[in-house]
Amino acid sequence: MNRVAAPVRLDFAGGWTDVPPFVSREGGVVVNATIDRWVEAEFEPGCDGILVVAEDLQQSIRARGPAALARAGPLELHRAALRMFPPGAGTLRTRSAVPPGSGLGSSGALDVALVAVLAAARQEPLTPEDLAHHGWQLETVEARFPGGRQDQYAAALGGFHRLALTDAATLPQPLPLDPAFLAELGRRTLVCYTGRSRVSGDTVARVMAAYERQDQVVTGALRELVEVAERMTEALLAADLATVGRLLSKNWDCQQRLDGGMRTPEMAALEAAVVEARPLGGKAAGAGAGGCMFFLIGGDLETARQAAARVGTRVLGANFVSRGVHPC
Repeated sequence: MNRVAAPVRLDFAGGWTDVPPFVSREGGVVVNATIDRWVEAEFEPGCDGILVVAEDLQQSIRARGPAALARAGPLELHRAALRMFPPGAGTLRTRSAVPPGSGLGSSGALDVALVAVLAAARQEPLTPEDLAHHGWQLETVEARFPGGRQDQYAAALGGFHRLALTDAATLPQPLPLDPAFLAELGRRTLVCYTGRSRVSGDTVARVMAAYERQDQVVTGALRELVEVAERMTEALLAADLATVGRLLSKNWDCQQRLDGGMRTPEMAALEAAVVEARPLGGKAAGAGAGGCMFFLIGGDLETARQAAARVGTRVLGANFVSRGVHPC
């Protein structure tokens, strides 16, 4: 049996700019970092056909052959991975340490974990960049879920990165942060789960359709997100915590201009609650419309935790990690 773990991420700036057609026409920039919440996949050869078990979702399917995998049904990403990297008979199991729809890039981490474990079962060595590329293809081409590329690259590479994206390539730039600043950044980061994200393929299509028809608000917000990501890169490398916080909030302002449903009542209540802990800034993790929010806390972190709990959000412990997908 082989088993791998892939980390999820916090996107500091630039999310949505990695999504076509914007990325194809203008290029995107995303700044993200991986945290110690993991998606695991394992494959054990030796049963009749293929058994797929997603433990965290409490779902399973049994496939007797390629035709069964091609049928629509549950666990689409698992099915897509098995079509791309058929391993022979065996049991494929997955589990996630984050709730579904968290906005932490768990589906991208699952993509990468699935590719890594199935390629290993086939004895096909792949580089981290290969894993990221195949993971993105798995989700957007094979499974036909619209989205960008930042999540797969974060899960495959690990650590802090600036990702420069075009239609043809993704160029990852590692960000070597000052160790003392990194420790302070981790100590002041509060991650809260407000409930499953309501962003869907329809939301993505709606935002990008507005961009295609040259809606000034949406187009301006997307272009501004690229600028915020570039400034976030500079602030992180300069170890400027206050500016990082301000840019998180600026990014969140841009996200909300993309679609009217980005800020849910639960998110608004959480933002109001943590004010007493003097946040330096904060934003939705991922696309928005629910899922997680994260904040840089300027005051007492325990005060912020208690305030978040009072409005019904779930505080997730998370530390930054430099390791991407790996055997475990």
